[in-house]
Amino acid sequence: MRELTDEIVASHRPPAPKPAPADVTIPGRHVAETARHPDGRLAVITWSSPQIDPGLLNQALHVIAPDGTITDLGPTPADAGSPVWWGDEVCYLALTPPRLQAGNAVFDQRHRNLTEGMPACPVDLVQDDGDAPVMVVATGLDTEFRRLDGTFLGRVRGSHLPSPYEDLDGIPWGTQERLTYQARDGLGLDGLLVLPLGRTREDGPFPLVTIVHGGPYDRFTDNLQLHWVPSAQWFAHQGIATFLPNPRGGLGHGHAFAAQVGGRVGLEEWHDIEDGLDLLVAQEVADPERLGISGWSHGGFMAAWATTRTDRFQAALVGAGISDWPRQVAKGEWGAFEAALADTLDLSPITYAHEITTPMLIVHGAEDTNVPVEQAELLHAAVRHSELVVYPGEGHSLRRREHRLDLLNRARRLFAKL
Repeated sequence: MRELTDEIVASHRPPAPKPAPADVTIPGRHVAETARHPDGRLAVITWSSPQIDPGLLNQALHVIAPDGTITDLGPTPADAGSPVWWGDEVCYLALTPPRLQAGNAVFDQRHRNLTEGMPACPVDLVQDDGDAPVMVVATGLDTEFRRLDGTFLGRVRGSHLPSPYEDLDGIPWGTQERLTYQARDGLGLDGLLVLPLGRTREDGPFPLVTIVHGGPYDRFTDNLQLHWVPSAQWFAHQGIATFLPNPRGGLGHGHAFAAQVGGRVGLEEWHDIEDGLDLLVAQEVADPERLGISGWSHGGFMAAWATTRTDRFQAALVGAGISDWPRQVAKGEWGAFEAALADTLDLSPITYAHEITTPMLIVHGAEDTNVPVEQAELLHAAVRHSELVVYPGEGHSLRRREHRLDLLNRARRLFAKL
């Protein structure tokens, strides 16, 4: 479930390798990314093959001198990318060993973790030939910019609605709140609440849709929640409130937070979502009799999984989600990474499909290589009261405008029953 698209379905894996200079050749290796030093040296990250899996599992770091001499600096942790020069040293991003489901870290050319213990997540490195490279850091609902030498450059705090979006093209927007709460085991969590257009908490309780983000190594940030996937501001215009949780396993709270779903997707992760939903019900923001759930990619899996854990939802939208983990591990293009999340039918919605009573809209791209369409077909065949829509020519995200509009309208009809 790992393809970088719009933020709501973004995953934590890199896109296809960046084009390298045509004259870069390292025998027996596939050149993925390069970074040029001012003196002409090239830092090069290579894959064992052009395929994502196993290419990203067998990476290595090299330096090529201007005369063509190649120095091998050894294997990197998995998912390495974004090489930069810091003086005469090379640094890069990769997953924190030993798990493949883990937070990102910054490593030096001796493959030492430079950000160990950071309660946030580096997501990019940017070369600055005049100073230490800039590290883009996901921290909670916000984003910071820091140099690798520790210099703090600034924070981008997601704009708190309704300002400045209230005057965007004259379109009104639902009020957006930042949420913090504790999971039942005491873990600190955050997320967002978006209210229906022109309403306040005091007008509740409202029909409410919980939207689960993709990844799971991703997050919701405090920005305008308007996307082609049915999203919070789109629901606000339908008179529906939205809960956007950031459960454990996601981005923004460091390695230990991210690693907690390894081999345990849908367990404590689901409780984190349910605890936030329970809080909103207790605060009389959410109407317990008018609840829905929606998600894409990993969020699609979680939407399906939620309906096997509870019957409290009146409708569910499952977008490009996994229903059978062993089949996904065997057939998806991220097999080894998926196996680090789950490889058992015990954590698969298909195992408990006979217990699902929630009306369900299942949507998928016909050409999805990330999560094969078979996953949607299996779920539809097993779940009563489900509708399956397969979009021709689409991959893991929908690209054609008419398909996006069709999805929005189908979701509007689905959740109108709340």
